[in-house]
Amino acid sequence: MMAGVRKAQEIFAASPMAPHQGKPILPDRQLDSDRDVEEYVRSTSDGWWHPVGMCRMGTDPLAVVDPSLRVHGVEGLRVADASVMPTVPRCHTMAPTIMIGEKAADLILEQVFHRSKSIAAASRFR
Repeated sequence: MMAGVRKAQEIFAASPMAPHQGKPILPDRQLDSDRDVEEYVRSTSDGWWHPVGMCRMGTDPLAVVDPSLRVHGVEGLRVADASVMPTVPRCHTMAPTIMIGEKAADLILEQVFHRSKSIAAASRFR
């Protein structure tokens, strides 16, 4: 990051860029020393990465969750986030993640209603 800031300073200091130089965005900061640049990078950087695909879905031994989003070997636990996406989508991950959550809700409701219907049916024969 520091090298990138230094390269940007070098590019914008070149004479062909002079017509494009306006007022400093951060007039209160001088990024003269490596320490100044490091402090600036640390104080203004943020993580905007969107990880996907850490919880492989499937029935094979390497899969973490099954096609119903249930974690293999852990009863009552589902994963309903971007980690079940097989690839990074070509859009922001928010919309597909919401869809995964909606699908998980449908799967849970289906399981609960199916179970309650089975219990109700069994109790009629007692």
